[in-house]
Amino acid sequence: MKTLWNPFKFTGQLSRWMKLGAGFFCGMLLSLLLNYQLSPMLPSMAQAVPNTASAQFDPASGPRSGVIPSNTVEYQTGVVLGIASLEITKTADKAAAEPGDVVIYRVRVTNNSGTEAAPLTVRDLLPRGIQYVEESATGVPSEPTSVTVEGSQLVLQFDSLPAGESLDIFYAATLTPDAIRGSGRNVAQAEAPGFPTADAAFELAIRPGILSDCGTIIGRVFVDKNFDGEQQTGEPGVPNAVIFLDDGNRIITDPDGLFSMANVVSGNRVGALDLSSLPGYTLAPNLYRISENSQSRLVRLEPGGLARMNFAVTPTFGEGES
Repeated sequence: MKTLWNPFKFTGQLSRWMKLGAGFFCGMLLSLLLNYQLSPMLPSMAQAVPNTASAQFDPASGPRSGVIPSNTVEYQTGVVLGIASLEITKTADKAAAEPGDVVIYRVRVTNNSGTEAAPLTVRDLLPRGIQYVEESATGVPSEPTSVTVEGSQLVLQFDSLPAGESLDIFYAATLTPDAIRGSGRNVAQAEAPGFPTADAAFELAIRPGILSDCGTIIGRVFVDKNFDGEQQTGEPGVPNAVIFLDDGNRIITDPDGLFSMANVVSGNRVGALDLSSLPGYTLAPNLYRISENSQSRLVRLEPGGLARMNFAVTPTFGEGES
């Protein structure tokens, strides 16, 4: 009699083969996971890391095979992982400041390599309106060998930074009124021969403070030939004239007779022309505004505003007349 093909018998054989294959795969995977060895890595120091593996066949039935080891591969953490040799961070003693405040900056440089960094140079580019306080820079545990200011950049030199050690740098900076026009962000860099440059940024929030209530006073001192209180063509400015403000500030006019004073507290402000600074001149009479027949001016300065004070003079004893 002809034997018919039995699909159920074939399915049973396929199932046994799949179980054997699965067992072989799981055994190999488990063996690899249990026998894979990787030495711990110390990111702070450059070192050689050995890497080995082994395999063992564990069939579903029958004896287990012996362990087959692989070769050992070593690689440098500093090269393969790209770990920076120098690390730098920058902080400050306050997150926000306003003109007139003093900020203490702290820069920490760490040598993560196994080689001494010598010499070490630290540069800090200060933002607009922030000025370094002379002789305020100090280092722990070593002092800088030189401190120089190149424009708005502070440069500090150190003999060396040993491997695996850190250096803390402290210095003070003052905020000027111009700081409110800047970003407050500065970048510090650390560099040494044979080392990649490391940098770190810090941004100080700048508050306007009292300057938000201040304004600017501008004006001029000129020779008024027609006594109308306004400067026209042919009426020159008078240089080196002195104007005193009610808050004690003293202003001197430029070669064109112009002057300005920024960051003046808002409110009613008075300025007076010092006639003793103008020998040969006297106050010019105003034929149109009686209030200007005086050597002082009263203006109302709004917060953040602009006010003008003009002073007209004329030569005494007919000087300058043709």
